Amino acid sequence: MNETEENKKVRIVRTVAVPIVIGLLSGVALAEEPSRWPSGPMTRLTSYPLELASGIKQQVDAQTGKNWIEPADAVLIQQRELAWSRYLRSAAHLPDWLDLGLEHRTRFESYDHPWRSSQQSGNGNTDTQVALRSRVRFGLGGNGPVRFLFEGQDARSFLDTDRGDFRNTTTVNKFDVLQLLGALTLNNVLGTGLRTDFHFGRMTLDFGRRRYIARNDFRNTTNAFDGIHWQIGQDNSWRFRAFFVEPVVRDDVRLDKSYDTSLFWGAYLESQHIPWFQVNAFYFGLNDQQLQNPALHRKYSTFGLRLFKSPAINEFDYDFEGAVQAGHLGNIDHFAYNPNAEVGYTFNLPWTPRVLVQYTYASGTRTPGGSQHGNFDPLFGTRRFDLAPTGTFGAFARSNISSPGWRLIIQPARGWTVQVKHRFWYLAQAGALYVGGLLQDSTGGAGNYLGHDLELRAQWALNANMDFDVGYVHWFKGSYFDRLPPSAGLPAGGNKDTDYFYFQMRVRV
Repeated sequence: MNETEENKKVRIVRTVAVPIVIGLLSGVALAEEPSRWPSGPMTRLTSYPLELASGIKQQVDAQTGKNWIEPADAVLIQQRELAWSRYLRSAAHLPDWLDLGLEHRTRFESYDHPWRSSQQSGNGNTDTQVALRSRVRFGLGGNGPVRFLFEGQDARSFLDTDRGDFRNTTTVNKFDVLQLLGALTLNNVLGTGLRTDFHFGRMTLDFGRRRYIARNDFRNTTNAFDGIHWQIGQDNSWRFRAFFVEPVVRDDVRLDKSYDTSLFWGAYLESQHIPWFQVNAFYFGLNDQQLQNPALHRKYSTFGLRLFKSPAINEFDYDFEGAVQAGHLGNIDHFAYNPNAEVGYTFNLPWTPRVLVQYTYASGTRTPGGSQHGNFDPLFGTRRFDLAPTGTFGAFARSNISSPGWRLIIQPARGWTVQVKHRFWYLAQAGALYVGGLLQDSTGGAGNYLGHDLELRAQWALNANMDFDVGYVHWFKGSYFDRLPPSAGLPAGGNKDTDYFYFQMRVRV
């Protein structure tokens, strides 16, 4: 039985407001910034002034600044996922070789006029949900050559029980093991000045710009892998990484597990020898036979190259990344590709404005039901940073899409980042599947214009331990949704424009 609107509003206020109030009260004690981020392979040191009372300064613990104690997953994922002051650890007076940290994020999100074929809610109902994600980290080893890490995660959503609400294992994954791994680090291998690391167990991974392998940030649940990882590199100049893993299959009822019928492996080379011409080159192999339907078994090889220059004031920057896939989907040949282009300029003006022009293309199947499959498979990547919000929205995927656009980024005050983004959306192949809605008109009669969206986003990092993120998207839907035949399964009202709003807060101790 559905809730009354009044009871539903009470539940929203209770679920959202209580964690926010607790977080704001905690923020008083957390208002401190680390003196610098951790230094690991391919990372840069960034200085932050300490402007607080000396008593608070003394609380900077071994997880930040010059006393950085590197956790077991430091070279596997982005440093921003790790670097915050461990106040809980300090309060418990734990030794340097032991790490303890907690993280909690609460997000309220809502959108109207659902468009997915799986959301037969009727009359363009609004899907309003509250997503909660909590993580706990416990590590052993300090700065010794052998280290261990456990990271647990609980991801769940509330107000998602109405008919037509979006809910799956990208939003819910309760009480599970996100990481459980060991790491062996050897510095100055054989006197060469090289560092090498071995990782074994369950781990999360970030590679390059994170388009194809990523530890999910915006999404409520997170990709994980069981297997081994190895890297070797020299300071910030270069590093080479290789891995052989089984992707973890999320289950919102039982513990997640991996299967030997699904294997994923690859190699990744990063070079920063030339600051204005940095290079990433990679290969990923996937043999996924896990699903019962043989027609959905994937055997793909993905080859890619990324050329980029990092942003700098009064300079142009760029990021060109492309990947080509070849293999088989079931018994059908698979060939797909995904070029991405981004050119920007940062002005030496108040608020340091940066303007970007972006284009993304991901191939689609030219002849549905034919002898060749062409929808690009984004593997285990993320898309929020360059395409659009995911979460319950996720209207656009890196598959069968063509999208030009622009973006303006400003920093109006310390800790603040504000963005305006505008993109146009087309299907690469009109008759292929629109992945963001699981809709398809195989005749191509509906055309390929999905519309355009305007996004406003503001982020405020009070410090490394507490941040806020709010965003709004208006999606002006295109003629594709007006022309779809009834057999495509578009929900009633799904052709009307969609508004999406979210507000989230994260606290780490």
